[in-house]
Formats: sequence, C-alpha cells, structure tokens
Amino acid sequence: MRRVQQIFWLFLLSCTVVTAVNATPAAESFGDYTIHINAFNSDTLQPNMAKAYNIIRSKNRGLLTISVVKKSNSANGMPIKAKVDAKATNLTGQLKNIQIREINDGAAVYYISEFNVADKEVLDFTINVTPSDDNGPYTVTLRQQFFTQ
Repeated sequence: MRRVQQIFWLFLLSCTVVTAVNATPAAESFGDYTIHINAFNSDTLQPNMAKAYNIIRSKNRGLLTISVVKKSNSANGMPIKAKVDAKATNLTGQLKNIQIREINDGAAVYYISEFNVADKEVLDFTINVTPSDDNGPYTVTLRQQFFTQ
C-alpha cells in the first residue's frame, strides 16, 4: 500500500509541476480513456521518491510521466496497462532518445522516461498510447520548456 501511495504522489507531483510554456492540458480524453501526461525537471522530485523508482534527480534531466485511466463507476476511474511509445524533438528538429518504462504496483500503472535537457530547451513530445483492452493507438502531444539555471 505504501508503494501505491508513493506512485500516487509521484503522479500528483507530475501533474502540478507545470511551466507557463506547457500549452497542452495535462489530460486528454479519448472515449472511455483519459491519458495524463506531463514533463518536468527531475530535480523537483523528493529524494525518497526518486530513489524508490531509480530516477536520477538533476536539473539537467527531464522526466516524462504518462498514465492511462479507463472510465469506470469509481470517481477516479481505473488505471490500466497500455503499450506506450514516445518521441521528442527540439526546435532544431533533433530527436531525443525517449525510452519508456512501466511502473506497475498493484492498482497503479504509470509510464515514465528520463532524458537529458539543456537550459531553456523546448521539447515537442509525441506519445502513442494503445490501452491493453483497446485497438488504439491514441496520440497526445506536449510542448514543454525546461529551465536548468
């Protein structure tokens, strides 16, 4: 149960750490599914959270978080597994290496990726999500600027 709470707080933090450049909502709905996305500098994570999930805390590291929630009778919906892939490009068209890893802890399922960022770098993310019980894919985008100084 403690680990589920940690994941919840990681996700909650990822939804609230948003800069003014983030022009996309933190969530986008596709029928019965809502896809939550965010990207931020990993140094904003609490040290114990970063350690629990082997995340490197650094102002020069970005963290992309993704979760997929299926509508249900529950007010919060039900987190579900999905096939998730992502790519990111900077404003000069350079492709960033985005490798997604799944965090699955009982009732909670999240997808994260860590990557290097430079000061004032703007990244355009394209994320393709195929829920495990659906044909998909659903595509969401996010533009995020990172500040390291």
